[in-house]
Amino acid sequence: MPMNRAHRRLCSSEGWARTTRDRILPWALRNVDLGDDVLEIGPGYGANLRVLVESVERLTVAEIDADTARLLTGRWGGRARVLHADGAELPLPDASFDSVVCFTMLHHVPTADRQDRIFAEASRVLRPGGVFAGSDSLPSLGFRLLHVRDTMNTVDPVELPGRLGAAGFTDVSVDVHPKGNILRFRATRP
Repeated sequence: MPMNRAHRRLCSSEGWARTTRDRILPWALRNVDLGDDVLEIGPGYGANLRVLVESVERLTVAEIDADTARLLTGRWGGRARVLHADGAELPLPDASFDSVVCFTMLHHVPTADRQDRIFAEASRVLRPGGVFAGSDSLPSLGFRLLHVRDTMNTVDPVELPGRLGAAGFTDVSVDVHPKGNILRFRATRP
């Protein structure tokens, strides 16, 4: 996982889990119908997974880091299907999910091309009419400091609609939180 020690400590903390449950997910998923079959790309230590597993019928998560995937399997394997897989090369059939989500992970993807591949894979595995939704952080001084010796490739909210459109999505919307430190997006597979 491309994170330094301080960043790993933060993302695996109970405080971060509360932040995602109480602030990030409610804002990112406001008015989004996830359906029954949901895929989360890049669950990390599972802060979002904790909430999603209580909210949807069937949850699959794809985690690129082998150690973290094993941790998630041990903790959540009875309630969610955990895959050790790259979100840019999902070992999943076409049109198999009602929704695909990813939260606060796109900035860990080292290149825009790889991010675009994740968008294309999300489109591929969604059923027609399915939604791709999520959020990611925007740069700030504190965010940059947290990412010293860390992967940090933030997504430009102005460019994101075009990138999602190029991946095959329609009805794309991107919003920046009023405090300006996070963006949310949603898009539909036609």
